[in-house]
Amino acid sequence: MTDLISHAADLRGPTSFPPIADGFAFGGDYNPEQWPESVWADDVELMRRAGVTTATVGVFSWGLLERADGVFEWGWLDRVLDLLHENGIGVALATPTAAPPMWLMKAHPEIATVDENGVRTASGGRLAWSPSSAVFRRYALRMVRALAERYADHPALKLWHVSNELGNENAACYSDETEAAWQHWLAEKYSGIELVNEAWGTAFWGHRYGAFDEVQVPRFARTKHNPGLLLDFSRFSSDALLAHFQAERAVLREVTPTIPITTNFMVMGEPGADDYSRWAREVDIVANDHYLRRDDPHPAGDLAFSADRVRGMAGGAPWLLMEHSTGAVNWQGINLAKTPGQLARNSLAHIMRGADGALYFQWRQSSAGAEQYHSGMLPHAGADTRIFREVTEFGALLKRIAPAAGTTVQKARVAILFDDQSAWSLRATRGPSDRLHAVDLPKDFHRAFTARGIAVDVLPSSAPLDGYDVVLAPTLPLADDSVARALADAAERGAHVQVGFHSGVFDQSGRVLTGGYPGRFRELLGVRVTEVLPLLPEQSVATDAGWRGELWTEDLETPDADVVARYSEGVLAGVPVLTRRPVGAGSASYLATRPDEPGMGAIVDGLVALAALQPIAPIEPGLDVTRRIGDTGSFLFAINHDLENPRTVGASGVDLVSGRPADGAFTVAPGGVAVIREG
Repeated sequence: MTDLISHAADLRGPTSFPPIADGFAFGGDYNPEQWPESVWADDVELMRRAGVTTATVGVFSWGLLERADGVFEWGWLDRVLDLLHENGIGVALATPTAAPPMWLMKAHPEIATVDENGVRTASGGRLAWSPSSAVFRRYALRMVRALAERYADHPALKLWHVSNELGNENAACYSDETEAAWQHWLAEKYSGIELVNEAWGTAFWGHRYGAFDEVQVPRFARTKHNPGLLLDFSRFSSDALLAHFQAERAVLREVTPTIPITTNFMVMGEPGADDYSRWAREVDIVANDHYLRRDDPHPAGDLAFSADRVRGMAGGAPWLLMEHSTGAVNWQGINLAKTPGQLARNSLAHIMRGADGALYFQWRQSSAGAEQYHSGMLPHAGADTRIFREVTEFGALLKRIAPAAGTTVQKARVAILFDDQSAWSLRATRGPSDRLHAVDLPKDFHRAFTARGIAVDVLPSSAPLDGYDVVLAPTLPLADDSVARALADAAERGAHVQVGFHSGVFDQSGRVLTGGYPGRFRELLGVRVTEVLPLLPEQSVATDAGWRGELWTEDLETPDADVVARYSEGVLAGVPVLTRRPVGAGSASYLATRPDEPGMGAIVDGLVALAALQPIAPIEPGLDVTRRIGDTGSFLFAINHDLENPRTVGASGVDLVSGRPADGAFTVAPGGVAVIREG
C-alpha cells in the first residue's frame, strides 16, 4: 500500500506518508458503538479470520463523542482503537461531521439545509447541514480539532476520512445564508453584474439583474430556471462542499502532518453534485464509493467505467475503494442480492483497474437504524453464512495477490473524455430529449472496447492526450476552446478522434453556440447539424451499414467530411449518420445517433483497425482483462463474467489466485477470477 500513498502524494507535491497497510487494504466501516462492548472481541477475532487490515471508524459518532456542547467522552473510542491496533488492524479515522448531534440540531436549527420549496430539513437524517453555514463550520472544526489532538499519536491511525459522501444529501441548499454566499461567489467570478447578464442571456424573459443581491438561489419556480444560473449554481454548490472539506483538511494537516487525508467520492451511475476531477487534486489519496444499481442493464460495465474514471482522476496512481457492498443494499426499493462469486468479481474489478484496497460498508450488518438491511461483511445470520465465507475467501485471495499492490494500470492507447460539468449542463436545460444522459454513450463505447480486450483510460477533458491513438468525446456538450484544440492537436499527430452527438454545443455559461451543431467541434469534424430529431423509446432507425440508431437523430450536412454510413429509412433516409475526416496524420469522426449493440461493435472495430490497436491479451468473449505493472512485476487480471462457460486468456506465468501455471493460455472458470504474474 506504500505506493498508493507515494504516487498520490506525487500529484500534490513532495510530501510522503507512511503506508496504510501491507499489501492491499481490506476491511470496511466498523461501527462498534451500535453494539454492546461484549461483542467487540468477537468482531476483532472474526476480522482476523477474514484477513481484515483496515477499519473505517467513527463516521457517524459525533453525538457519541460530544455528548453535549463541549462535553467530550472518548473512552469507548480509545478502547476500540486500542483493540484494533493490538490485533494488527489499521484505522481510517473519520471526522464525524456527516451527522450533527441532536443537541446541536436543537440548539441551532439554522445549520440545516433548506430545500427549494423553503422547507428546512428536520433532524433525523444525515448530512443535514448546509455547506454555507458558519455556525456549523465552527462546531464541526472544533470537533475535528478535538479528535485530531486526541488521536494524533495513536499507532492505529493510518488515514483521515473526512466526513462522508459529501453532497449525497446536502448537495444544494436554498437558505438565506446560502444565498448570501452564492452572491459573494458570483461577485468573485464576475467582475460586474453585467457580465452575469451577458453570460446567462438574462434578456430572455426580461430577467436582467441590476446588482448581485438580486440573484436569488434557484428556489422552486413554476417554470425552468435559466440554464446559466443552474449551471453556475451547481458549480457554486460543489465549491461550497469542497471548501468545507478544505477547512477540515487544514485542521487535520496542522495537527497530524504525517497522516494522509481523503474523503469518499461517489463515482457511479449518473454524475452527482461534486466536480470530482477538481476535488481529486485536493486529497492525498483518491477514494471512491461504488454501488451497483438494479435498473442498470450492464452493472459490470458501470463498475468498470467508474473504476477507470476514478483512476483517470487520480492521474493513473493507485486509489482506494472506500465503500461497496458484500450483497444487497437497502435503498433501491427492490434490493437484489449478489449471486455466489459476485463479491469477488465486483471487488477484484476495482482492484484490477487500479484500486489498492477494497473496503465495504459495513463490517457488521446493523440490526437497527435506517440501513438495517444493507448487507455487511458479517451478516445478521453470523459467520456461518455464504457471505462471510466469501468475505474470508476474498481476504485470503488479496494476500495471495499482494505482490500486485502498489503497481499501476498499464496506460491505455484509448481515452474517453468525461466531465461532471458536462452532465450538469444537460440537466440545467430543457433539451431535445430528456432520455439523453451524459454517461450512456461513453459507457457504450467503454463496454465495446473492454469486450474486445482493449484497455481504456477515462479522463477529465483537461487531461493531456499525449500517447493516445484513439480519443473519444462521446457526450461532452460543455467544452471550451482548449478542449477543441487538444482534440485537433491529437488528430494532427496521428490520433483518431471520435466525437458523439450533442458534444461541443455549449459555451462555459451553458449558452448554445450558434451556427450549427456540434458548435465547438464543427471545424475539426467538417460537419454541420441543422436540426435535432429525437426518437421515442420505441423508435429506432436503420442505416445502410446494417445497424440501427436509437434515442437521437440529426439532420447532418458534411461540407468537409467523408460519409461512412447513412440513414436508410424514414425522413432522414440518405442523410449521413457517421462521418470521418482526415486530419494531419489522424482523423476526426462524428456519430449522430446512439447505435445499437451491433452498430457500436462495428464502429469500435473500425477504430481498432484504424489505430492498429491490440488487446491487452487474447481473450474469449465474456472475459474482462487489465494489466498492472510495477517494480514487483507484471500482473494480468482476468474476470470471467460468463457464469456458465469457462473462458481462455492468452497468458504465461502463474495464477496467484489458484497457484496454477499458465503456459501460453489460461482457462478461467465460469464466474471465476485470475491474477497471473507474468513471466
